[in-house]
Amino acid sequence: MTVKVIGAGFGRTGTLSLKFALEMLGFDKCYHMMEVGMNPGHVDQWIEIGRGHMPDWQSLFAGYQATVDWPSCNYWREQMAAFPEARVILTRRDPEKWYASVMNTIWKVSSGNRNRAATGDPVAAKSSEMAFTVVWDGVFDGRMDDKDHVIACYEAHNQKVIDTVPEDRLLVYQPGEGWEPLCSFLQVDIPDADYPRVNSTEEFTERWKQIAEEARQQNPSR
Repeated sequence: MTVKVIGAGFGRTGTLSLKFALEMLGFDKCYHMMEVGMNPGHVDQWIEIGRGHMPDWQSLFAGYQATVDWPSCNYWREQMAAFPEARVILTRRDPEKWYASVMNTIWKVSSGNRNRAATGDPVAAKSSEMAFTVVWDGVFDGRMDDKDHVIACYEAHNQKVIDTVPEDRLLVYQPGEGWEPLCSFLQVDIPDADYPRVNSTEEFTERWKQIAEEARQQNPSR
């Protein structure tokens, strides 16, 4: 098994819906931020990656046929080199709406984890360290309150993907476009089911509480 689809889009661009869609299409499993804590040792590995120590990508993604979302989307170029036959999907949405969604969801979770880390919670401490190393400091220079800067980073990332990935290997995909462009790009049949639409801002908090609890059960020593 090897990675066949690389998701280059930042979190909060429909990446969880895309994860479920890809798994429905047979690209199972698909790596996403929600998978990180479910794999013992992966949080520590991503911290090291964020510090510039690249992993054996084949080993890191063993058992996965696709990757989407943070933290992996930052390393789409490295994954293209490791998986030269893989196709790339760039999910994106209106930048103003994207920024508002990030600030109301994953940024709140990361900030809360940093606060809990200060009380001695080891799981929160590791999760916070990873998120800040790989995403908030690594991508946005620790300037999440500077909307113009964050949006500029977001748009620069998207343009770099578009400018770099060969056209025949790239799909630029907007939430709401449904199955047709995705299935056409991946050369698979359209399933007899609706495209998944999950993880709205309203759903996010409860979903990530459940994921955090499952991660604690998977990693009791942390």
